[in-house]
Amino acid sequence: MFLYRQLLERAKERPVRVCLIGAGKFGSMFLSQVPTTPGLEVAVIADLRVDAARAACRAVGWSAETVAGTDFTDDSLAALARDDVDVVIEATGHPRAGITHARAAFAAGKHIVMVNVEADVLAGVALAREAAAAGTVYSMAYGDQPALVAEMVEWARCCGFEVAAAGKGTKHMAHYHQSTPDTVWSHYNITPEAARVAGMNPKMFNSFVDGTKSSIEMAAIANACGLAVPSDGLLFPPAGAHDLAHILRPKAIGGVLEREGVTEVVTSMEPDGRQVAGDLRWGVYVVVKAPNDYAAACFRQYGMPTDSTGQYAAMYRPFHMIGLELNMSVLLAALEGKATGSARAFTGDTVACAKRDLAAGETLDGEGGYCVWGKVIPAERSLREGALPIGLAQDVTLTRAVKMGEIVGWSDVALKDGDAAVAYRRAMEDAERPKLAA
Repeated sequence: MFLYRQLLERAKERPVRVCLIGAGKFGSMFLSQVPTTPGLEVAVIADLRVDAARAACRAVGWSAETVAGTDFTDDSLAALARDDVDVVIEATGHPRAGITHARAAFAAGKHIVMVNVEADVLAGVALAREAAAAGTVYSMAYGDQPALVAEMVEWARCCGFEVAAAGKGTKHMAHYHQSTPDTVWSHYNITPEAARVAGMNPKMFNSFVDGTKSSIEMAAIANACGLAVPSDGLLFPPAGAHDLAHILRPKAIGGVLEREGVTEVVTSMEPDGRQVAGDLRWGVYVVVKAPNDYAAACFRQYGMPTDSTGQYAAMYRPFHMIGLELNMSVLLAALEGKATGSARAFTGDTVACAKRDLAAGETLDGEGGYCVWGKVIPAERSLREGALPIGLAQDVTLTRAVKMGEIVGWSDVALKDGDAAVAYRRAMEDAERPKLAA
């Protein structure tokens, strides 16, 4: 409640100092807020493209003096281990890199804010456990949807409500699962040339279109909040803010959910392509259930959007500001030793699902590519079926043909010897399997 006051006091002594790894869009949005935040400084920025990182700082309004006084490097491991770094921000988006950087941060006694949701879903439970053992903070990134939803779920439970559903909105239609980097720009209503000039990565943007990013984020929320995920992938029901409580309730009373207590994504598109009225494309939500008739009556009295029974009500936030809000995670970690959400149980997993018929010998190209999209399923099912995590479906060769819509398994690919990310994930699976079987 008094974080800003703590920051001002800290500023009198020494600033909170950050190592940013990855100066892309999310990192740039964070960088834009640093000059106007007292007591916060960036000690070093690590990026494989050092010149591009400097250009990003200039583009977000840093003065020439500030840029000149900041260290830039392409050696991320050396950067995060520096004595003048309090918090590491991992914003690369690459799951293998995320695991490597997180573990190095723990070893160096640094807190880490994991913008890299791909790494969190691949091995977040193990990383959170390792951070706790090291006495450091492992945190979701405030401003991104998973941390914002986790905050809303925490609010609901602390107020005595049962959470029926929690998640976000997006733009999605069923055929988007087959989207590729060649077709992605039509979904954004821009030309490939305009995207190229703007420096927009087609694979990254395609991961939002084909459903992979939504699946990853819902798995992250489930694992942080102890919620379930749908048994066979997200439903993406169309729903506006006024319809959330009506749509996101159990099937038995007219909703779409298999059960209460799940993560789900609502789409801003009707099946016929029309825009949903009052859509939540950029927002997040939680649907709560009244614990008693008195609370349900209060829902109505205070204007909450409820379902027809009056028992279910929705709270939502229409926008999220991504890296512009990341300071909250950085400062809570540095000043209070707290996380803005963190994986605590292996509940949901996001696995590789074939976009088309794939032939033996093909090389998978990972998230947002031409071959597979990420489908969220229960972790218990993932382990039972031996499903390949989407975070490891990059640069691996298929050993058998896989039909469109089929989940790719560990046994379907040839893995490279000595892959540290594979070993770390496998170890996490071995540790979690007895818990899920219980």
